[in-house]
Amino acid sequence: MIIDFHTHIFPDALAVRAMSALQNNCHGEYKPVHDLTLHGLLAAMDRFGVDKSVVMPVSTKPSQSAKNLIWGESIRSDRIIPFAGIFPEAESWRENIDYAVAHGYKGIKLHPEYQNFEAGDEKMFPLYEYALDKGLIILFHAGYDPIGTPPYRSNPAAFRKVVRAMGGGVIVAAHFGGQSQWDDVEKYLVGENIYLDTSMGTEYYSEEQFLRIVRAHGADKVLFASDSPWSDAGKEIANIEAMPLSAEEKEAVFAGNAKKLLGIAE
Repeated sequence: MIIDFHTHIFPDALAVRAMSALQNNCHGEYKPVHDLTLHGLLAAMDRFGVDKSVVMPVSTKPSQSAKNLIWGESIRSDRIIPFAGIFPEAESWRENIDYAVAHGYKGIKLHPEYQNFEAGDEKMFPLYEYALDKGLIILFHAGYDPIGTPPYRSNPAAFRKVVRAMGGGVIVAAHFGGQSQWDDVEKYLVGENIYLDTSMGTEYYSEEQFLRIVRAHGADKVLFASDSPWSDAGKEIANIEAMPLSAEEKEAVFAGNAKKLLGIAE
């Protein structure tokens, strides 16, 4: 089984406009592998041999949280697992988290660059604590994003501060802990109580550094992810398959760890 822990889609009525805006934001840096629709994602999953995908919506204003929660329920299936797109500085963030818990969401997605907050800002800690205490996973965008400029609001040092302050719960740093900041991932995150997803990864960091981080941090804390449609899951799968990891380590990365976090039965 392969579970892609980090993908993106939009409602059909918004997908064309969203694709145009996101392509503009990234200055054409990434070539999408599907059209940002549910149908497009499912077709890509079939093409690349992915069994299940976790969809990560990003709410960029307060009014979007409730809409994303309702839409997420509409796309949930045996193959599609939506996370809740929470806007962290909305007055309703507690109500939105309560709704997510009551309606079976497994986690929330936060994007400090798009949502304009510092991941390590202590004023955010009550939200993190509330979500984690409710049993939700928190997945953060991490590191470089074409819309941001250094120093990034989501960086490995900030995530170490967060995980040490929380003292428990499941926190995931996307892009292997910090896109284009993997030296800092080794410095600040290896050995900490945090999961790393591989999204937008193997085409950008070296195999040597990837293996060094996996072996120091533990394959049991690494989740396969693509950031689809912005990365080709097929290439990402092939790159990891070709690495000198054990069969047990590959199984954990591709599906085993995700199944445990998401409560998926064997």
